[in-house]
Amino acid sequence: MLTISAIPAFSDNYIWCLSNPENRKALVVDPGQASPVLEYLADQGMTLDTILITHHHPDHVGGVSDLMKAFPGCTVTGPAESPFKGCTDTVQPGDEVLWEGMMFQVLGVPGHTLDHIAYFSDSEVNGRPVLFCGDTLFVCGCGRLFEGKPGQMRQSLQTLRALPERTAVYCAHEYTLANLKFARSWLPEDEGLKEFELRCKQSREKGDPTVPSVLGDEKRLNPFLRWDDPAVVDAARHYCAKHGLPADSENAIFAAIRHGKDNF
Repeated sequence: MLTISAIPAFSDNYIWCLSNPENRKALVVDPGQASPVLEYLADQGMTLDTILITHHHPDHVGGVSDLMKAFPGCTVTGPAESPFKGCTDTVQPGDEVLWEGMMFQVLGVPGHTLDHIAYFSDSEVNGRPVLFCGDTLFVCGCGRLFEGKPGQMRQSLQTLRALPERTAVYCAHEYTLANLKFARSWLPEDEGLKEFELRCKQSREKGDPTVPSVLGDEKRLNPFLRWDDPAVVDAARHYCAKHGLPADSENAIFAAIRHGKDNF
């Protein structure tokens, strides 16, 4: 039975490790640093044979070279149209990646970066389908638009929003409390957000990660997945009126939410 574990890196990154306890093989996602991965694998007695990359930012690929030196023959899979050229295998949206009997669908989710992809499998691990989404979707947030446009990011999030609600969302950063602070400022009367914020604060006080989240919860709570929710639309229109921004389409509403977070 496969398992997924978080390997903390930098100040707030998570490198996800998918492992097979029977043969001690491991796959890691977005290793921005090699040292925590090497330490974890040594501690667990695991051999790394696969790396999945979602996008080219250094905090997601910085450890690849050293990991390949430590594990010669390790496969590195990532987006074909990317500034990062360290992959042994490249994939396009619509492709599939097979690891230890688990099939991942490659999803195109540009916005944070233009090369961004995500990996989804309906094979259950820890009782849920699995989504490795990098910096596209966070717990109650989404990635900044470093390269893409708001409409492009909304379409990418719509792709993720359409996945099964039971899906576990393995994002790459512990940004949850900051995201919730913004979400609560926009939707102060949202009792679901209030209760979720309390639970997440309790988790962080114990040193536990708030990730993974569950897609159904994200659809109910995350303002960046609620561009068509009347409460969010109303908040966005008030924000747009105050800041002289358009509010005449779903893309405009999404852009307003992102503008609000960027300037929060």
